[in-house]
Amino acid sequence: MEQDPDFDSLDSLRQSIDALALEVALRDLGSAEGIRPLAPMLSEIRCQAEAAGMIAVATAAAGTPDDGPAFQDVVSRMQQLLAEPQARPTAPREMPQEAPPPPAASLNQDPELVGDFIMESREHLSGIESQLLALEQDPRNAEAVNTIFRGFHTIKGLAGFLEFPAIQRFAHEVETLLDLARNLKLPVDSVLIDIILQSADHMNQCLLGVEKGVDQASDSAPLIARIRNMIGCAPGAKIEAPPAPPADAPAPASSASLAVAQLAAAVAEPDHAAAAGSALPAQDAGIASRSVKVDTGKLDYLVEMVGELVIAQSLIQQDADIATVRSPRLTRNLGQLTRITSDVQRVAMAMRMIPIGQLFGRMARLVRDLARKSGKQANLNLTGEDTELDRNMVEELADPLMHMIRNAVDHGAELPEARIAAGKSPVASLDLKAYHKGGFINIEISDDGRGLIRDKILAKARERGLVSGGDSLSDQEVFSFIFEPGFSTAEKITDVSGRGVGMDVVRKQIVKLRGRVDISSVPGHGTTFTMKLPLTMAIIEGLVVGVGVQRYIIPIFAVKEMFRPTPAALSSVPDGGEMVLVRGSLLPILRLYKSFAVTPGSEEPSNGVLIVVESARTNYCIQVDELFGKREVVIKSLGDAFKNVTGIAGGSILGDGRVGLILDVEALFGNPTRE
Repeated sequence: MEQDPDFDSLDSLRQSIDALALEVALRDLGSAEGIRPLAPMLSEIRCQAEAAGMIAVATAAAGTPDDGPAFQDVVSRMQQLLAEPQARPTAPREMPQEAPPPPAASLNQDPELVGDFIMESREHLSGIESQLLALEQDPRNAEAVNTIFRGFHTIKGLAGFLEFPAIQRFAHEVETLLDLARNLKLPVDSVLIDIILQSADHMNQCLLGVEKGVDQASDSAPLIARIRNMIGCAPGAKIEAPPAPPADAPAPASSASLAVAQLAAAVAEPDHAAAAGSALPAQDAGIASRSVKVDTGKLDYLVEMVGELVIAQSLIQQDADIATVRSPRLTRNLGQLTRITSDVQRVAMAMRMIPIGQLFGRMARLVRDLARKSGKQANLNLTGEDTELDRNMVEELADPLMHMIRNAVDHGAELPEARIAAGKSPVASLDLKAYHKGGFINIEISDDGRGLIRDKILAKARERGLVSGGDSLSDQEVFSFIFEPGFSTAEKITDVSGRGVGMDVVRKQIVKLRGRVDISSVPGHGTTFTMKLPLTMAIIEGLVVGVGVQRYIIPIFAVKEMFRPTPAALSSVPDGGEMVLVRGSLLPILRLYKSFAVTPGSEEPSNGVLIVVESARTNYCIQVDELFGKREVVIKSLGDAFKNVTGIAGGSILGDGRVGLILDVEALFGNPTRE
């Protein structure tokens, strides 16, 4: 069947052929060392040609020998030339024979090539998984099948030229299966989706083995047998390697150059391709030149140095000697420095921001597998996949998000018959949303399941001794008990949940990210978990406060209000604690100078300021001497010596050169005494 070429990739194909021709011209073609590095270039040309549909077009166009070389024949000839030993000049009889050259190093020993192979293959596998989930919803989605096929085909080609034969052979088997599906010779059903998903998982394990230098492909035999059963071959069929080219027919050096010329001619053959390509927008044609891959270590170092630049600029601007200078020109220059520094900081931070969609996509696979395993039906609806978040935070969010999704499917969603009896759809609906609000990012996980039962949670908390009464506790405070280690109300323990492990990990990880989790739930209608997080872990917006000569920074998202209390609003409790009346509610007071053993300006709360902060468990007040305002500060680690200090999350250098300690409002208050 005739296939039109993909003109979008025609220019890049021509550029690759030009590069190959130049490489051939400059190489010493009389030696294996000279020709062997050309193999990756030809691999790229083959992948580009097949993606563009050029092989099918050129082969169909070559109806007679006079029509020019068939593209596929030219590529095959080039591969044969690269595999053949190159002829070397015969030495004169009277001269001693030279020692044979050492064998060329295997391409898979090049760390840079292998690293690129692993990274690119994982990108393809990530796309394959998302396309498979889309295909499961719409089995007639031919474009999804083609995208999945191209992903495995590209991995096969890269693995072949980097000499990873096990990965190449396995990818070839999956490719054969997908070829039947895209040619409508095999139905796209749940069985096919399952086996392709398992194949992608196995390929990820193979890549992990390549990364660690361990063979992970030895356990692929059962999976290959299942694939071949679907294809229609015998389960024990032996995998045949591609035939090796003859070793006794060395090609002259000019053959490689001739093959490259034929390759270029085959690409240039369809004249209408150039006309169609010229109609493409200029910005699309040059998209590859506008992006570049950067090592994450270098990017992190850049952001760190920009942070140091911001601190240095702040120190200069607030220096006492600078303040005494009355120079309009110096003032303008300092203002310009401040603006440039702010712009550089903003751009550097933007470079670390990535869409959260890639993390959300992994959750779709998790929901599918959990629902099938538990006999439930559930759909995951994603909103806000384009919302950007710091790359490091996206990595840190993977575990807590996974635990919350598991909890929603296993505890929240009911079995289909129970949902029908309750007047609901048999398919549970899970919503995963991300959006910016007030300078922070909110991530919501909602389900329309059975919801949290307050009395059941409170009874379990009393049983474990977490609370003695609890009737006056708010729903938020009662629901927060599910984050306690080992806390579970499940009547049956499964291999997914029920042991009370997971939700405590969620709280610890979110607190580590300087965020918090809010819970709202209606019995019989579902539950919503909302994670509120800063946009980045490198910069925090905080309230700078003073206690004596020390400076502390309270994350602004935890601050509800600030006020100076009156003596009449203060009271004490029998256990020695202090309370203050705030808008009709009694809140405990934490004296910051006692927590860190510093000398305060005054011990009387009415002489200082109380800051109402919100934690996952309860609200309370922090007593400080004075406020210095809201600022964006660059977070610095305090090192191993101070990483376990309770109530401290990090530090920052302030504009006056002092070190301000960033407070951990969750750990600072400890475990508050319940009634």
